[in-house]
Amino acid sequence: MRVFQKIVDLQNALFEARKAGKTIGLVPTMGALHEGHASLVRRSVKENGITVVSVFVNPTQFNDKNDLKNYPRDLEADCRLLDECKADFVFAPEVEEMYPTPDNRHFEYPPVSTVMEGTHRPGHFNGVCQVVSRLFYIVRPDRAYFGEKDWQQIAVVKAMVHHLQLDVQIVECPIVRDADGLARSSRNTLLAPDERAIAPAIYKALKTSIDYAKTHTLQETHDKVVADINAVDGLEVEYYAIVDGNTLQNVANWDDSPYVVGCITVYCGKTPIRLIDHIKYKEV
Repeated sequence: MRVFQKIVDLQNALFEARKAGKTIGLVPTMGALHEGHASLVRRSVKENGITVVSVFVNPTQFNDKNDLKNYPRDLEADCRLLDECKADFVFAPEVEEMYPTPDNRHFEYPPVSTVMEGTHRPGHFNGVCQVVSRLFYIVRPDRAYFGEKDWQQIAVVKAMVHHLQLDVQIVECPIVRDADGLARSSRNTLLAPDERAIAPAIYKALKTSIDYAKTHTLQETHDKVVADINAVDGLEVEYYAIVDGNTLQNVANWDDSPYVVGCITVYCGKTPIRLIDHIKYKEV
């Protein structure tokens, strides 16, 4: 496994790989890697000749400076995990390498980018599109792998790929969960033991609502999920949106769409740590 910090060095290595007829898979990450990331890397290794994993905490997608400052970083541990997963190249640039000048491009893809996280984290998806588009231009991957935990992000990235007419396949990969149901996330490492103990209540409420929804209205189901989570001391729902899985627009009734997904963000603990998850109620 080779680690690159400079764009030109990575591109030279990729040029040789392409010349040898190898396809390129990209797994974009912000580091603090866990089994969820590992599952993406292993899939890319299986489906491509070369797998590139980017490890870069992107400042332009944070609207909270403290969140950026506190985001977990451990490149040495990340590289150990990636080596075990048989990744070929790690791209770990400094901020100045990715942004030698300010990125003033503006990306907006309503309706998918303007609801939920788009409302609660202004500028977040613009930053995501800035860095992901740069990575796509640098790596020129055949396939790029994203975890479904960041459900809305995938929809936004797909819209960006269509808008920029990029020749890359976006591969969606299932959520990886701990045994107690908590979705794997880099932010989980920031949870104190007592906070980690209550966090699984998020997925428990979502999962329980699947059967509840069969005999109750959409609004009743929404309210039950929120009430169940807020009843746990230390958890507070920021929003719970039950939406069309394609447009991400709110639906009022179960029959409004053949594809219905519940997307939630919850604050956990005193700090607090912001955790996201989702559940599929109806799927085409």
